[in-house]
Amino acid sequence: MSVSLLGGWFPVVLEVVAGGAVLAAVGWRDSQWRRVVPLVAVGAVLVTLVAAYPGAKLVGLTDPLPFVVWLWFGVAVGALIVLGAGWRSARWWRRGAAVVAAVLAGVVCANGINQFVGYYPTIDSAVNDWTNTPLPGQVSMSGIARDAGTTKLPPAGRLVAVDIPATYSHFKHRQELVYLPPIWFHGAHRPALPVVELIGGERGGPGDWVRLGDAVQVSDAYAHRHHGYAPILVFADATERFDNDTECVDGPRGNSADHLDQDIPRYVEKTFGASRDPRQWAVAGFSMGGTCAIDLVVEHPDVFDHFVDISGDLAPYTSTPAASLHDLYGGNVALEKANEPLLVMRAHGKYTNVDGLFLTSTQELRHQHEAEELSTAAGKAGIWSRVEISPGTHVWQFAAPAFASAYPWLVNQLALPQHSGSHPRPA
Repeated sequence: MSVSLLGGWFPVVLEVVAGGAVLAAVGWRDSQWRRVVPLVAVGAVLVTLVAAYPGAKLVGLTDPLPFVVWLWFGVAVGALIVLGAGWRSARWWRRGAAVVAAVLAGVVCANGINQFVGYYPTIDSAVNDWTNTPLPGQVSMSGIARDAGTTKLPPAGRLVAVDIPATYSHFKHRQELVYLPPIWFHGAHRPALPVVELIGGERGGPGDWVRLGDAVQVSDAYAHRHHGYAPILVFADATERFDNDTECVDGPRGNSADHLDQDIPRYVEKTFGASRDPRQWAVAGFSMGGTCAIDLVVEHPDVFDHFVDISGDLAPYTSTPAASLHDLYGGNVALEKANEPLLVMRAHGKYTNVDGLFLTSTQELRHQHEAEELSTAAGKAGIWSRVEISPGTHVWQFAAPAFASAYPWLVNQLALPQHSGSHPRPA
């Protein structure tokens, strides 16, 4: 179950078996069938071309997929055509081979997409996600209460699933997760810890930063080196479901921003005794989540003062400018402008105590340029920021180490200077 889906022997074996099943399904048969086979190939190519261009856009796929994905898509389509066209002339085992070929080609195609985005690194990560298996180290709220107040520092933090009331946003979000560091459980007097909200990509769920981003392991490792101290991490749901790209704004797709900047802070402060000082709150995210991080901070510096934007866009965006205006804002241009970081920073004037990092990979030229543009604008508005470019591409396998490298810096920013007073926001 720990076999890699992203490389190694398993994907290769899948391709070889799928290819063998296709050959067995087609076969040599008779002369009449051999005249049909070229037509099958042409039909598969035409269907694939339609799916690759207008079809992909219709289902919201804006990034071009690798050629191998469409190759295996075409093979799956071809196997289905073979099954239908050769049903009468085929023996039972050829029919079975065509079914197997279609299924396996579809699996190879799906894993090609998975290899492109790096969403499921292993078989067990996929199975655990599909079956809603609790994440490693996950405990219940009753378990949290039982473990609190220990005299001995726990060796690791705890991950708890929470149902945060959508009191302000009425956003129909999924169950979210909160990581509590070891120091939270130690002693009778619990410290008011800083908080980092973590947001994933447009397609995914709250557990992505745990499963794919290694955020819990990163935080536990930091806590182990710092006497149990680390921030509280909130693995937020910004999208409500897998395919609802909200870009963390309030609009036709739900009041995602209100949930992130109102529902979650109030719940975490009340339930876990977290700090109410904006200087001790941060947002970090990858892809869509990176866009959300800079946008939420510049729009709500009274809630968050720090951000880590990993491979985010220049502004909230779906597929085209026109589609973004319609999908995210219902055609309201003023609302769109109120959520574009460049315009928000220009209108706001000088910020205080706000800073952040823009992290992007060597293969993301557009994201590099946009990060530089945002960082330059941030500097003019009094926000300290830095752009860091590391080897990689737009996948979780880049985002996870990027976050790990930024984590010590982020924790340092969340630590209030000893000489400064606290200015908590109203409860």
